[in-house]
Amino acid sequence: MPFTFKRLEIPDVILIEPQVFSDERGFFTETYKYPDFSQFGIKEQFLQDSQSRSAKGTVRGLHYQKNPMAQAKLVRAARGEIFDVAVDIRKGSGYYGKWISMVLSAENKKILYIPAGFAHGFCALSEGSELFYKFSNIYSKEHERGIIWDDPQIGIAWPVKKPLLSEKDSGFPVLAGADNNFTYPGK
Repeated sequence: MPFTFKRLEIPDVILIEPQVFSDERGFFTETYKYPDFSQFGIKEQFLQDSQSRSAKGTVRGLHYQKNPMAQAKLVRAARGEIFDVAVDIRKGSGYYGKWISMVLSAENKKILYIPAGFAHGFCALSEGSELFYKFSNIYSKEHERGIIWDDPQIGIAWPVKKPLLSEKDSGFPVLAGADNNFTYPGK
């Protein structure tokens, strides 16, 4: 199998490390293969790919789409380095309001799987960082929501104190006031 899958401190968030074949010409790696992902339990069909480029010190997020347009995500850095964050916003989860982070870079080629029911954000650690996303659902402006990046109840240890933010991202509510219809399975 060309991938190693590792459950993180919040077990529904999964770190994926692809096998990389390198030589003097460069490298080759697979970044997604449904049979391998499905065998590990990542069974979503991914319907949309997107890409962003960010200046160093930019924070994007914390973003999510509420049901019925919720999105699972696969994210990876294709250029530069990012501090990537997932926050569990599933009411009734033992991890509700908890966050997990991972440094993703073009060099380490790691991929992060973030299931639906999580808010996602990142900070660009290098100039011109590019993030590639695979989404299990298409973008829906009507269902797009967010949580303020520096919500003190969540307490993310961002690597920047005064980030570059969009007007939209700087106006999101705290988690306690967010429009969120996620519940933990079985609750």
